[in-house]
Amino acid sequence: MDGDLPHILVVDDDDRLRELLRTFLSDNGFLVTTARDAADARGKLRGGAFDVIVLDLMMPGETGLSLLDSLDRTRPMAVLMLTAMGELEHRIDGLERGADDYLGKPFEPRELLLRIHAILRRLPKPGTQPTQIVMGETRFDLSRGSLERGGTPIRLTSLEAILLKALAERPGTVLSREQLVTLTGAVGGERAVDVQVTRLRRKIEPDPRLPRYLHTVRGKGYVLRPD
Repeated sequence: MDGDLPHILVVDDDDRLRELLRTFLSDNGFLVTTARDAADARGKLRGGAFDVIVLDLMMPGETGLSLLDSLDRTRPMAVLMLTAMGELEHRIDGLERGADDYLGKPFEPRELLLRIHAILRRLPKPGTQPTQIVMGETRFDLSRGSLERGGTPIRLTSLEAILLKALAERPGTVLSREQLVTLTGAVGGERAVDVQVTRLRRKIEPDPRLPRYLHTVRGKGYVLRPD
């Protein structure tokens, strides 16, 4: 039944590419809706729920980045950015604004398919609560508040453990600094949360300068996207 299929929203001003992706993704087991620009996408978002948005960065009028900034990220909805601009700064900009992944044009449709499947595996399942999350070689046990890499324990301070648990209990959900202060009781307020996030990245990220799991969403807060 269509209601059981993952629902993808493709947003791109290129008519040919948009229809190609509609056909390709539909043939590969997805329910697909398309939008020609940001305004069209807003209408589609108001009218339905989506699992993944495949979003073009450069569109006439409102850009994909602007649309990304305005998305309701409290819902477990992922964003995969498409762009012809392959420079590192644009990739980082999209990730900082809350994109889950990034694919440069031109691209191989099969690679897009693999990336969408990888994103869907990371999205929380309705009604489920993880007891352990995996971030590459690192695992965090929510019940014990313990972190390890390859079987070797990694020491967490009590505040680091509380913060990581708060994020891990809501994977894919953006939490504001104010919310994290409330959830963790961090002494020092929002600045203390920023400091703890920096410390956590040193313990869970392969490269803390380009986070893969613990993302900053510009102007909104932080989100954990485990494997």
